[in-house]
Amino acid sequence: MKWFVGLGNPGRQYEMTRHNIGFMALDRFADKHGIQISQNKCKGLMGEGMVAGEKVVLLKPQTYMNLSGESVRAFMDFYKASPDDLIVVYDDLDTPYGSIRLRYQGSAGGHNGIKSIIQHLGSQKFNRIRMGISRPAPGRDIADYVLSPFSKEEWQSMPQVLDRTCEAMEYVLEHTFEKTMAKFNG
Repeated sequence: MKWFVGLGNPGRQYEMTRHNIGFMALDRFADKHGIQISQNKCKGLMGEGMVAGEKVVLLKPQTYMNLSGESVRAFMDFYKASPDDLIVVYDDLDTPYGSIRLRYQGSAGGHNGIKSIIQHLGSQKFNRIRMGISRPAPGRDIADYVLSPFSKEEWQSMPQVLDRTCEAMEYVLEHTFEKTMAKFNG
């Protein structure tokens, strides 16, 4: 079993914001594979299905970004899930918009959702798909920026960005994370 955790904030006012691109990617993946993300479990919305012969669980924490680790921990404890099978999908300021970067460990890099997951796992070692949202213009408040909607130009390319992320999610089901990194970080 692989479990993907997409990071974002619950609520209509956050739906189309940069901070919710992790939720958007999970929704796109779910749509492609006929998975309903509708079960209210483990402090999140959850769905499961079979993709490429592998059981897949999709989890969207509903704790708000800064407490995402609570949902991850609840899932691990309830399902006895291994952090080795965890892949977190989230927004990253240090990756240019339209790009994805995969990592298997590292610090939170200022991302409060990742910081919460590290605290609740007790480790920085877990797989990540970072979706680029680029940095704001100098002087612009970071919190305002990540909670703002994408520009019209960014929305036009959003389907390709989400599809590329889904390709990486699908690829990792049949390959090691290292092979997936080599293919998608190039």
